[in-house]
Amino acid sequence: MPVQNIRGVNLHYAVSGDSGPWVALVTGGRRGFDEFRSFAQKLAAKGFRVLLHDRRNTGASDVLIEGEQGEEEIWADDLVLLLERLGATPAFVGGTSSGARLSMLTYLRHRQAVRGLLLMRVTGGAFAAGRLPTMYYGQFIAAARQGGMAAVCATEQYQERIAANPANRERLMAMDPQKYIAVMQHWLDIFLRGPRAPVLGMTEEAMRSIEVPTIVVPGNDNTHASGNGIAAAALIPGSVLFRLPIEDQDVPLLPFADWAPYEQALADALADFMNGVLAGQR
Repeated sequence: MPVQNIRGVNLHYAVSGDSGPWVALVTGGRRGFDEFRSFAQKLAAKGFRVLLHDRRNTGASDVLIEGEQGEEEIWADDLVLLLERLGATPAFVGGTSSGARLSMLTYLRHRQAVRGLLLMRVTGGAFAAGRLPTMYYGQFIAAARQGGMAAVCATEQYQERIAANPANRERLMAMDPQKYIAVMQHWLDIFLRGPRAPVLGMTEEAMRSIEVPTIVVPGNDNTHASGNGIAAAALIPGSVLFRLPIEDQDVPLLPFADWAPYEQALADALADFMNGVLAGQR
């Protein structure tokens, strides 16, 4: 698996496709990019080069718990540096869930690097706002307080990070638990500052300021209710709303794998949108 060292952190990545316009896709949550491999190949078959990468602290990339900025701001800056390293800017940038938030943030911080936005399974609303802070930060702060870094390493998510990159255990165990707690609390505080709806962490003013072509594909679970995507599309000037033939389900979270039957339709829709942008029709 190729690796690029970005600001002292080894980021694992993969590229599907040998030629064509660049697309960067980012998975949701803290998951690695493997769940997007099949989808990326379908987009690549439509004539695009698709970059997938494990953000720092996810997948097989290095864990580094530090930074004055919010975690998602750090990810956005890493992504642009990785794109620049690969000669891939400007690129279409998109993703699902937290990957959709990261895509918008990447545009807001680095407008020159983004050709268009592909926003899928937009997160928002009271349910997501009540669930995600604990899932992303709170549970790990509690583990560190109760059992230090050994307890952090024993959590399911960090076990996955260590299995994918064994050196991550040494990095984590070398951390002072109090410093770990302080950084995670700082990131949690930043995460909690933004609005809850219609898009978690993204102000309506920020969404109205988006000036690149954008397509929005709503989700269908309680964390990614379709109403969030519909509202986001209404706020982003000139955006395209594309709805898959799916119904909202009263469940906390559906994995992206549940969209496998619709991957080709989704790839076709995104490719048609991007080709329209490239042809100057959007």
